[in-house]
Amino acid sequence: MKKLHNFFLYLFIALLLVPGCNVSTKSQPATAQSTGLFAHTKRADNNEHILFGYPGHEKIILYRKGYVLGYNPDKKNADWVSYHFTEAYCVKNAGRTGDFRPDPDLPPGQRAELVDYKNSGYDKGHLAPAADMARDTQTMSESFLLSNMTPQVGIGFNRGIWKNLEEKVRSWVHQKKNIYVFTGPIYANSTYKTIGPNRVAVPAHFYKIIVSCTETGENLDSIAFILPNQKGPGNMLPQFITSIREIEKRTGLDFMHDLDDDIENKLETKTAKMW
Repeated sequence: MKKLHNFFLYLFIALLLVPGCNVSTKSQPATAQSTGLFAHTKRADNNEHILFGYPGHEKIILYRKGYVLGYNPDKKNADWVSYHFTEAYCVKNAGRTGDFRPDPDLPPGQRAELVDYKNSGYDKGHLAPAADMARDTQTMSESFLLSNMTPQVGIGFNRGIWKNLEEKVRSWVHQKKNIYVFTGPIYANSTYKTIGPNRVAVPAHFYKIIVSCTETGENLDSIAFILPNQKGPGNMLPQFITSIREIEKRTGLDFMHDLDDDIENKLETKTAKMW
């Protein structure tokens, strides 16, 4: 019996050490409904932040209370961040913590460090914004993990038009009540710039997709943006509206694949007017 017990113990340890299994399982809320439109789709899982399927095929998926992200250890950035945002979540129960820190779920060498941003000329730019995570101290603090950051031009972008877009999203959640937000980087080519000793990749553009629907998945609507990572006028958001399909072409991601094909195609090919 003791030998059998030791065998299973060694087997369990071996499975934990299998390469490619570095997937965090933190905070996976199961609140999504399996009714309405979603009753007829193949759902990725029951995580409320992943309603339409995982956008990419990353080996590293990090689950937080307020968002889920697919992480790229080569670029030291997330390829995508996805989060469910409702009017009930759009409250301020926690102040901005500002506790920027390396992600403890990623090993050194695969993650950004604070030293990478020091004197780089770039802001530590949120993908899931801190202001969207103010409903409690955990969601707020987790938004400051560096896995949720990317190098962004500061004045005129992170502190300009990008901030304006984030504020628009918070106004839309009051209007639409129930939305899903996808955000991530776009790189110009294989010779992208990097910062710091860990060579954190600097994106040329950022995308943001907002999908609205009822809690049961009816009345789907979407709007999408691609913004250059550079200083620009803060009041020009409509000129950066694009389609989800264009973002997929430029990133290699697939955002809405768990929807029925006809619904997915209609949603992804439209270029919306400003909400």
